[in-house]
Amino acid sequence: MFLLVVLSCIVLAHAQHHGDPHHYHHPQPYAFGYSVKDHHSEQHRHETGNGHGAVVGSYGFTDARGIARQVNYVADHAGFRAQVNTNEPGTANQNPAAVRVISHQPHVHRVVEPIHALPVEVVAVPAVHGLGTGLVF
Repeated sequence: MFLLVVLSCIVLAHAQHHGDPHHYHHPQPYAFGYSVKDHHSEQHRHETGNGHGAVVGSYGFTDARGIARQVNYVADHAGFRAQVNTNEPGTANQNPAAVRVISHQPHVHRVVEPIHALPVEVVAVPAVHGLGTGLVF
């Protein structure tokens, strides 16, 4: 009987500590980052948070050809905002949504030929019954 009482107390204490819906972990300031560089490329990311919902960070890469992208961002009460600085081919200066893209690649005007779809042959396959799933393959 004594053992039953002790085990009940342990279970009750454990349930109160872990099952309490009002037990919250308060946000804490943080910072992390990494940088990886080899003979083919370089990648990095760095981010800090103030513990009150605001985050500031950046990430980017440079490949072996010198093509690079650097993204600086802020996320806070005003939303997510980013600035992309790149020399990637095919990019142009633009500001879609809350993102600002700054391209160092000259804008190339290309004529895009329409893609003409080829006819697709549809073949009827008899249903397989008795699999128990109701699915027909």
